[in-house]
Amino acid sequence: MNKFEALGITQKLAKKLEVNGILNPTPIQLEAIPIILQGRDVLGLAQTGTGKTAAFGLPLIQNLAKEGSAPKSKEVKSLILAPTRELAKQITDALKSFQGDGHLKINMVVGGLSINPQKERLARGSDILVATPGRLIDLLGQGSLTLSKTSYLVLDEADQMLDMGFIKPLEQISKLITSERQTLLFSATMPVLMEKLAAAFLKNPRKVQVSVSGKAVDKVVQKICFIAKSEKSNFLLEHLSAHQDSLALVFVRTKSGAEKLLKFLDRNKLSVASIHGNKSQNQRDRALSSFKNGKVKTLVATDVAARGIDIPDVSFVYNFDLPNVPENYIHRIGRTARAGKSGTAITLCASDEMAMLKAIEKLMKQEISVESGIRWIVSTEKGSKSKKPEGKKTFKKNFKRSGPKRDKSHSNRKKTQ
Repeated sequence: MNKFEALGITQKLAKKLEVNGILNPTPIQLEAIPIILQGRDVLGLAQTGTGKTAAFGLPLIQNLAKEGSAPKSKEVKSLILAPTRELAKQITDALKSFQGDGHLKINMVVGGLSINPQKERLARGSDILVATPGRLIDLLGQGSLTLSKTSYLVLDEADQMLDMGFIKPLEQISKLITSERQTLLFSATMPVLMEKLAAAFLKNPRKVQVSVSGKAVDKVVQKICFIAKSEKSNFLLEHLSAHQDSLALVFVRTKSGAEKLLKFLDRNKLSVASIHGNKSQNQRDRALSSFKNGKVKTLVATDVAARGIDIPDVSFVYNFDLPNVPENYIHRIGRTARAGKSGTAITLCASDEMAMLKAIEKLMKQEISVESGIRWIVSTEKGSKSKKPEGKKTFKKNFKRSGPKRDKSHSNRKKTQ
């Protein structure tokens, strides 16, 4: 018996997984699939890249296929919400590959693409609709679909949706779906607001946790370089030039910063592309496609790409800027060391980013290994603007008293990417 069949997946669906090279269930799949097939609500906690899409997607496809009836015009039988266009597309592609030549209508609606073709697809009905909250709200407002017959609701990467300010849209969408539904909520972290969301959306859920919140992927080698902000670009250029045959993902904090770095690397003859919130969906798709197939070796991105993007061959992740939200560090570096491979994450830390670094290390309960430089300390004496590096012991002893002024952007958890 196939290992997926032992979990309750039909032989037909298990055979399709074999065709796609999926033979062994991951821990989140082992735990979640039997529970979902029982009809229970599930709260799943697992890092990105652990197979969450198959964990909720396989039972969903199996249950809908058994129903046999086609959806009516504008009707949505099951709804999957994702925070970003890229993750929505990845989920859609995965579900289509799982069902193979199956008859289920799997549609996607996201911002950044023409809305009229999306309306036309919705008019024919959807067994599974994968959507970003903003575009779904727009289409609901225009009467392009109905959720009155939706019996399955999946929230994927729910904590990121909260970080992006989607709490009210999520509540609005939930009210339009019958209470007699099965709800599956998957998240990489469990902040306080997530607990409230779970309590509001789930009924007597089974909690499935296969990773420790705040723990980085084991096979990622983490390094930190303490460096002046003005030297970051040249430092990165040197590293990328030394590994031009490897795929590298570079994270920056802002959209303007991404474009500035893109132009610098392009001027220096590196193969580079970028994705962020100011790019159209077609531009983002082309950049990701070129990166995945190796035509572009370096991809510069904001945190829009930190979760859910499965690019197995990324060798290096560079944190050109430290993230405002500590959890995003975990998701960023999780873009490497995927599918059992190893990878390296290198963080460039300027003096004004020490508070962010401290928050990240507190979350992980460990210090990142120092590759070069020594930890910064910023003098707070009246009238003094000097910045100077200190050794680790001095930093630990004096950081609270002498640490850098708080970066106001550090607390902006809803910053658009």
